[in-house]
Amino acid sequence: MSQPRQPSLLQALIPIAALLLLLFLAVYYFGDDSSSGPNQIALLLCAGVATVIGRYNGYRREQIEQAIVKGISLTLGAILILLAVGSLIGSWLLSGTVPTMIYYGLKLLNPDYFYLSSCIICAIVALSIGSSWTVAATIGVALMGVASGLGLSEVICAGAIVSGAYFGDKLSPLSDTTNLAPAVAGTDLFTHIRFMLYSTLPSFALTLVLFLILGLQEGRGAQPVELDALLGSLSMQFHIAWYLLLPLGITLFLAFRKLPAFPAIGIGALFGALMAVLFQQDFIQAQADPSLGEVGGTITVVWKAMYAGVNLETPDPLLKDLLSGGGMGSMLNTIWLIISAMTFGSVMEATGLLQRVVQSLLKMAKSVAGLIITTISTAFGTNLIAADQYIAIVMPGRMFKPEYEKRNLAPENLSRAVEDGGTCTSALIPWNTCGAYMQSVLLVNPFDYALYAFFNWLTPLTGILLALLGVKRLQQPNTQLNGGEEAEHAVQTR
Repeated sequence: MSQPRQPSLLQALIPIAALLLLLFLAVYYFGDDSSSGPNQIALLLCAGVATVIGRYNGYRREQIEQAIVKGISLTLGAILILLAVGSLIGSWLLSGTVPTMIYYGLKLLNPDYFYLSSCIICAIVALSIGSSWTVAATIGVALMGVASGLGLSEVICAGAIVSGAYFGDKLSPLSDTTNLAPAVAGTDLFTHIRFMLYSTLPSFALTLVLFLILGLQEGRGAQPVELDALLGSLSMQFHIAWYLLLPLGITLFLAFRKLPAFPAIGIGALFGALMAVLFQQDFIQAQADPSLGEVGGTITVVWKAMYAGVNLETPDPLLKDLLSGGGMGSMLNTIWLIISAMTFGSVMEATGLLQRVVQSLLKMAKSVAGLIITTISTAFGTNLIAADQYIAIVMPGRMFKPEYEKRNLAPENLSRAVEDGGTCTSALIPWNTCGAYMQSVLLVNPFDYALYAFFNWLTPLTGILLALLGVKRLQQPNTQLNGGEEAEHAVQTR
């Protein structure tokens, strides 16, 4: 059987151009609802376009189908986490955990420094547990409620949460992407983290300054939405007490102990359900069907909260918005988007179209600065096309590694570049797995919060600036790794 033909650059660009056009039309015609079906249709249609091109070049249908199945299978872990997060939000709303976090947040957080505080809190927790997703689903949900109660911008708050969560995730030795990037590039974890500080710390420092300025401007003009009345409504609807924060503490403790996200979040959801049964009986019985009795009513309300979420019946629209939602069902649209995005990305990779684009980019990288900038841009572009940050780290890492070795560049140059361009930008793209997840948890479209997710776009820009300034690390000649010893590297500035 003859080998498939390599695609031309024009062929590789056709599905990408079609996708960009359809996604633009989806946003133009459907606005914020574009991720609820239009984007998925666009992704699947363009997967069909890429399939037609692949078949024309001699790729077999079975090859393409197997690639799609394999690509989707890679996201099953994320899909399970999404379902667990939906249950967690539902059970924590019912248990009073989220209302308690909102209650204390409204009383303690100063509106002038709210965005700054939110960013720092999320950064510290993410640095401790290594998971931006867990931070957004726990601390982030509560902070969004506090922002609403204080009359502050939920869009800016979402940007602060995402910025802090990804700063901590990017530098945490517990993070999967922080471990993946050096493994692909061929360096060790802590050398990678130290070298990332050059782009990460300046970006985060500027991020904090920007949130401080925004907070001082927005906070002084913010009008708490009947704050005393809201606090009273929270305490009337729910039993509020410090010990209702135990599900949060247990979830973060399990994450800190390196328990994988799915069981950690699942245990947190179950513990929240237990706390609901113990401490929120009045609220549960108010939601239950009286004909089922106390026990049956409790079981059905808790069960429903975990699969369908909580629908708070109250004449107060703000309280209803704050404390309604969650459940596995709330995540199904995001899962649909992830499956559609991975279908398109898998076809692009399986038919060689994605690699063809990367090869063309590599030809333009004549200098070291050009190579690093191309790596960052390719990681970002892979996030756009393949819609997954893991692919955005692995694929450019694999393809550019020989070129970095050829130019005597230490592998941490490559690992930092793919993290700057891949990890940080993933949450800015609505159809990317990370962007879709953040939207499902924070209920703000990435297109809206992207401007305020300062850290996520400042980091790749800082990485590009460092490349232009000539900040790189060269490999020491004749240095071997013996007995587990690390090679010595030197930072050189042109």
